[in-house]
Amino acid sequence: MVASLKTHIGEGGRVVIPAAYRKELNLELGQEVLLSMVDGELRILPLASAVKFAQRIVKQFNTKSEILSDQLIAIRRREAKDA
Repeated sequence: MVASLKTHIGEGGRVVIPAAYRKELNLELGQEVLLSMVDGELRILPLASAVKFAQRIVKQFNTKSEILSDQLIAIRRREAKDA
């Protein structure tokens, strides 16, 4: 992978992601990405990669391999019943 490439800010703040980077990230036209600012750097992450990253974090705390969405639904139903 190429370490750094120079590009320009275009109309409306658009930035062209060079082909080598798009290929490395498996990005295709219209694909959603997540932008974040970290220590003054703009980072672009394919949305699918961001979801996988979040799943790894949650898995660390879900040691019983429970279905967390079922737990959330049950909590919400109890709250609605008590309201």
